[in-house]
Amino acid sequence: MTLDDNKEIARRFVEEVMVKADPAAVDELVSEDFQPHSWGAMPPGRDGLKKAQERVTQGLAEAHMEIHDVIAEDDRVAVRLTSHGRHTGEFMGMPASGKEYAISEIHIVRIRDGQVVEHWRDADMLGMLRQIGALPAPGG
Repeated sequence: MTLDDNKEIARRFVEEVMVKADPAAVDELVSEDFQPHSWGAMPPGRDGLKKAQERVTQGLAEAHMEIHDVIAEDDRVAVRLTSHGRHTGEFMGMPASGKEYAISEIHIVRIRDGQVVEHWRDADMLGMLRQIGALPAPGG
């Protein structure tokens, strides 16, 4: 696989697995021994990722991610993006607020044989909590 191939897999992972929450994309793009590193208590493998997709889509809607940078080296790809959505259902124990959010995120994936085998995510969750009204804004 070339670096461009790996970048395309990472882009598809963001769009099809993270945004669209497509279980068929998980089966295609994610390895059976997938290891999440930033999702809290989530078991490894495809089934854990599919369950996480269900939880997220029950609480957040109108999701889209605007990719700003995709950087690849060896078997790893970093994607810097802005994530947008609306808090429409229970999410992280918080009832729906109906409010929109936009936060910065960085995703790093390790790719083996055309599939994502590891995933790390760093997201501005504090900003998200403030935007959906779960925490007060700074100075407010």
